[in-house]
Amino acid sequence: MDSENQIKTASDKVYVDIRQAIVEGEIPQGSKISEPELAKRYGVSRATLREALNRLESCHLVERKANVGSRVVALTETKLKEIFQVRASLEGLACRLAAQNMPDDEIAQVKALLDLHLANQRVKQGESYYQEEGDLDFHYRIIKGSKNSHLIHLLCNELYQLIRMYRVQMGMNGPRVSRAFDEHLAIINAIAAKDGELAELLMKRHIASSGANIENKFKAAADAVNQ
Repeated sequence: MDSENQIKTASDKVYVDIRQAIVEGEIPQGSKISEPELAKRYGVSRATLREALNRLESCHLVERKANVGSRVVALTETKLKEIFQVRASLEGLACRLAAQNMPDDEIAQVKALLDLHLANQRVKQGESYYQEEGDLDFHYRIIKGSKNSHLIHLLCNELYQLIRMYRVQMGMNGPRVSRAFDEHLAIINAIAAKDGELAELLMKRHIASSGANIENKFKAAADAVNQ
């Protein structure tokens, strides 16, 4: 995942800005991308914008079709199932490896991060559990803790923003908030105990529950349309 510190060029900046706008829904999912409009909006050349769009396509936030043009990816129930199946397997493996490879100081930092999340009043009251990206994201820190460069690339570069888009736009509220927080705590405790098998199992269950929560939102939205 590109950090703010790595923004060096106009293309880097517009990529990060558009990426955030897509992930957070400011640029609606499924919407057609107008290159002249976006170039004007962000004050960059069409060539610079195209560089950014190429990178957005590589992290699955933008889709391009011949003779049709570019669109923001649409979040669908089918895509959700596929991406969360992959996510569960890979993040489960990340947990198993983190239990072997994550230093004690990094584990302590993740526990401190969870304390920070719990201090957020909305999390405490079970209203919502929104995590900033990168080092403020529990999942990101665990993946990094695996110390496996290929796994980190797949989860933190290639799939991270698409997964985050589902989490941000269709994320947690209500009873799922406190359960998700407790699941995070159980996962890091298993990693701290060097129990990779348990950590992997807990992460897979956690992601399956999160996926089911989002799937229920798709079904509720479909039911509302059909009424």
